[in-house]
Amino acid sequence: MSVLAENLSALNERIERACARSGRTPGDVRILAVSKNHPAETVAEAVGLGLTLFGENRIQEAKAKIPLCPGRARWHFIGHLQSNKARDAVSLFDMVQGVDSLELAAELEKQAGKQARTVPILLEVNVAGESSKFGWNPEALLAALEPLNALRKLEIHGLMTVAPYATDPEKVRAVFRKLREVRDRCADRLGAPLPVLSMGMSGDLEVAIEEGSTMVRVGTALFGARPRAAGRESAG
Repeated sequence: MSVLAENLSALNERIERACARSGRTPGDVRILAVSKNHPAETVAEAVGLGLTLFGENRIQEAKAKIPLCPGRARWHFIGHLQSNKARDAVSLFDMVQGVDSLELAAELEKQAGKQARTVPILLEVNVAGESSKFGWNPEALLAALEPLNALRKLEIHGLMTVAPYATDPEKVRAVFRKLREVRDRCADRLGAPLPVLSMGMSGDLEVAIEEGSTMVRVGTALFGARPRAAGRESAG
């Protein structure tokens, strides 16, 4: 068994245990494999093991990598997207996670119209109010829902957040719980379900699942330490 296969098996066990503790079924939680800085060959191996969702956060890397990967792979843009990269994001990705402003949403709408497609999105919420992170304040998001929902080429599938780093995952449980509560308020206001909660990463995914995550974004726990990208400092 390869190292990746062993890591995936261990990850699935973690998800199963978290689901068991919270009365959920493992099939309710999808793995988004964070493949940034990993080569197409690694993605192909992951696809062979049954993974289908992959996340990238750099347009240039995605443009080079995605055409080399198996066609069964589905791609999400994760992280902050600059408006001037919206055209490429619409053409490359099946979903854009991290839509964090009306300006970006409007540009995605414009580019989606030009490319005659509809783009599923997640709205990023800065639950903890960290100045170093992008995303809506919860109340600001509620106020922005009406104009966001009026964009006909964008489909709001749910919310996402990046929790503050903590050595003890219990310290960020309240962040995940708050995102679920904000999601429920948004769904009530829209009168439509928002089924996707993208929250939880390698170090805190159990707590996120216990609080309702339907998608965990996992890099290190699957692929190991991320290789240093050429010409860049390590992302950590």
